[in-house]
Amino acid sequence: MNIFSKRLHRLPPYMFGKLKQLTHERRQQGIDVIDLGMGNPDQPTPQHIVDKLCETAQEARHHRYSASRGIFNLRREVAWYYGRRFGVEIDPEHEAISVIGTKEGLSHLALALIDEGDLALVPNLTFPIHIYATVIAGGSVVSIPLHEENQFVPSLDEISRDIWPRPKVLMLSFPHNPTGAVVDLSFFEEIVDFAKRNDIIVIHDLAYADIVFDGYEAPSFLQAKGAKDVGLEFISLSKSYNMAGWRCGFAVGNRDLVDALARIKSYYDYGIFAPIQIAAIMALRTSMDVVEAHADTYRRRRDVLVEGLNRIGWKVQKPKATMFVWAPIPEPYRHLKSMDFAMKLLDEAEVCVSPGAGFGHNGEGYVRIALVENEDRIRQAVRQIRKALFK
Repeated sequence: MNIFSKRLHRLPPYMFGKLKQLTHERRQQGIDVIDLGMGNPDQPTPQHIVDKLCETAQEARHHRYSASRGIFNLRREVAWYYGRRFGVEIDPEHEAISVIGTKEGLSHLALALIDEGDLALVPNLTFPIHIYATVIAGGSVVSIPLHEENQFVPSLDEISRDIWPRPKVLMLSFPHNPTGAVVDLSFFEEIVDFAKRNDIIVIHDLAYADIVFDGYEAPSFLQAKGAKDVGLEFISLSKSYNMAGWRCGFAVGNRDLVDALARIKSYYDYGIFAPIQIAAIMALRTSMDVVEAHADTYRRRRDVLVEGLNRIGWKVQKPKATMFVWAPIPEPYRHLKSMDFAMKLLDEAEVCVSPGAGFGHNGEGYVRIALVENEDRIRQAVRQIRKALFK
């Protein structure tokens, strides 16, 4: 008897999980694998945020169930943040909601929007949950191809007008994981126009708003005129404030979409632990100098990695954003699948990276390298790669 749901059978094995397990096994054997696979920040959360968590956790009144939408003071802080950061006015009562990390928020929003047979437009390449939130909800994904010759930015002209039924949702995320691609505000203005003409909901994941380099500033989708009419934007504390394990993010924008997400979340959770929400208020009040210092750490690591790889003969470009380097597989190994090449690096160089195919079939021919080790460890990774691949 098949005891598992069709939903579960639609999910492929999680490619990154296999590499993570193999890395763990090698480390248990005493092998010092340099793990550049997962985008898991290695720096500590700023101390004043940790102190606020510890302080509020001592108060028994915070040990009770919280609010699924998030406490009002936090939603108000998010609204103030959007006002001073992007010049966007947000109603904290109806246009903001806290989520237990962006993955949770995206997944539950998909359950609120997607029925069996509904279509979602999703870039290929993308972060996996952008695809599988729709799949888990029972919908189908229509891929928007991303190509290097277009700087990995989707062309709306490539979306067929003959798709039927009409897509219900368009999922985007810039700065882009895995490629590091960036856009300007005019791109989002085109997206709003496209969404209105085609009656499509836009969901934008702004996870890397602050991890930007070389003078680039990431716009918010909500800065585009009319964006709140058609969509919702997710932001996260994970990368900007080194709070990945805290699982705290937000969705802001269209009030009907916020209400839909709140309604379905109310059946699943009682919100984030209140002391985390109060500490999140402290995070959003943190000086941009601290956030920019975090970004500068990633910039220095980017420079060490990219310059090192180019020096040994692996030609890669410097991204303007995110904590990743998107690298085409070196010429002598182009015949290998991205998973096979990642395994070769793990086995022969003792360096873990993510196979490009894990982000969509257009990722074949690439690997993603996360900047989650210090500069000395990255230099060591380059030396080990040179010995293994460029003898």
